[in-house]
This record gives sequence, C-alpha cells and structure tokens, in this order.
Amino acid sequence: MKGSTLELVKVTKRYGQTTAVDAIDLKVEGGAYCCLLGPSGCGKSTTLRMIAGHEAVTDGDVLLGPHNVTDLPPAQRGTAMMFQSYALFPHLTCVDNVAFSLKMRGIDKETRRAKAMELLDLVAMTPYAERLPAQLSGGQQQRVALARALITEPQILLLDEPLSALDPFLRIKMRAELKRLQKELGITFVHVTHGQDEAMALADLVVVMNQGIIEQAGTPREVFNAPRTAFVARFMGGHNVIDVPQGQIAVRADRLSLTPLEGATALVGSAMPAVVRDVEYQGSFVQVGLEAGQANELAAQISEAAFDAMPLQPGDRVAVSWVEADAHRLSTVA
Repeated sequence: MKGSTLELVKVTKRYGQTTAVDAIDLKVEGGAYCCLLGPSGCGKSTTLRMIAGHEAVTDGDVLLGPHNVTDLPPAQRGTAMMFQSYALFPHLTCVDNVAFSLKMRGIDKETRRAKAMELLDLVAMTPYAERLPAQLSGGQQQRVALARALITEPQILLLDEPLSALDPFLRIKMRAELKRLQKELGITFVHVTHGQDEAMALADLVVVMNQGIIEQAGTPREVFNAPRTAFVARFMGGHNVIDVPQGQIAVRADRLSLTPLEGATALVGSAMPAVVRDVEYQGSFVQVGLEAGQANELAAQISEAAFDAMPLQPGDRVAVSWVEADAHRLSTVA
C-alpha cells in the first residue's frame, strides 16, 4: 500500500443557511498521519465525511493524488473509512467481516478469506478469526474494523474518533498500534479526534478546527509551542492566555513562577498578583489554579519539590511571573 497526497481546495459544506465547513484549504502529504482536532461542532467530522464521499461538497474540490474526486462515490475514491462504532456485522465471524468488501466485489471465497487472514495477522487477531464480534473486547473489535478497512488497499485511511470507546489504558496502547501500522503500511491516515493528547501522540500534521475553519495547521510541536490564536492556545491546553499592555500573549503553565505576595510589595516586570483558587496533586507536578484579576483564571504547573518548598492552599496571595522569552505573542484575539 502507498499513501497519496490529499488536498482540500476551498472546501465548503452548508446545510441550508448554516455553514458547517467554511472554504478550508489543507494539504496532507502522502504517507503522513494527519489529525483533525477540535471541539464538538467544529466541522472536523463533516470534513472527514466529505473526503470519504459520505457528504456532498457544497463548494470547492477534494483532490487525491492527481485526481479530483469531489464528485466520485466513496467506492471509487481510493479511501477507506473506519467508523467510531466499528460497525461490524454481528452475525459474521471476524474473518468474514474483514473479507466482506471483497465478497461484494465478486472475489472468490478462497482468495478473499486468504487476504482477510493476512490482514488479521497484521493486526494480531489471527487466533480470533472465527469468533463473532460479541465475543471480542472493544480493542479486539477495533483491530478487526481496522483490518476490514485496510483490505481494500486504500490510498488514504479515514478514522472517525476510533479510540473514543476504549478505556484510557487501552486507548494509549491502541494509538501506539495505529502509529506503528501507519508507518509500516506507508499510507496516509486522516484521523478525527477531540483529544489533544491523542493528536499530539499520533500526528505528523495537527489541524485545529473551530467553527468551520482551520485555526492552525502544523506539527504537534509547532501547534503546542507556537499557537497562533487564543483559541488554539486554550484548546491545546497547558497555556495561559494573558492580556498585557502590548497585546495578548500565551504562556505555558509550566513556565509560570509563583512567589509569596507580602502586603503591598511592589511587583516588577511581568509579575502580577493572584489568589490561589485550587491545588491539585498530579504526581509529577502540582497544578495550581489562580484568580488574577483582568487575566482572569490562570494555571501554573510547579514541581513537587518546589511545592514542598512553598506549600500553597486556596486563598493564599501570590505573585505570578514569567520570563519574557516564554511569552508567545498571539496574532488573533479570541
């Protein structure tokens, strides 16, 4: 299998007077792992369905490699879809579920079952080939759904929140499996998620969407360390959006420093007064929630050792400061 470049050109989706996706442009290189990330209702799943051909494009074009596939039916696009619910046929065994699309194409039983067994082996499900979906765990069902999507040898695999139904431990395990398979197969993955940690762990390209537009696209490190907008800074987590005289900035929570605020001691530089709202122990660090006047709610992550040296509790008054080099200026105010 080999991945193809995907390009969206001014792709728009309208439902009556409502615009769900608003003239977005996006290029995903062949063989890349792309995550469409954003809150519910941001347009990410609608975008995925338009790529798949399950939703008609109102305006714009969907290009797969050198071909314009905007008006092609799903089966002729070279894409395969893995749904959130997995959508396995309950009355078919694992091997027959995987082989189903080849059966619909008229491939003989021996050939399609042999190919299905190859894919089950790829996802480590050979011992469960004759089981029904109800006899499998959630993670095992996901592996079967993945094998079924891959049997058509797609150029692009589309995944609609495939890990959301799994428990946290299994979710981490399965995302590592997805990344391994994507690299091994070399095909393009486009994966919809609302989980920032999932996108950061999996993606070569993170695409943050909000209200039908792309707020920012880039590598995980670019998007996390250099958010362009207040929305991206807040949604990616780990950042504080702060109004300063020069404009709006983002400062990572682990880059804030807290010191005692004694009486009316003068504050210098970037420091501002705040009141501790809550304290949460997180193991490797302590999360301190703060109320800071016009800056509103802030969060600081401090090491366990630093917290032990200066224990804090709700109601304590502190000075919050940061190094200017850690302040990232935002280009757009949310």
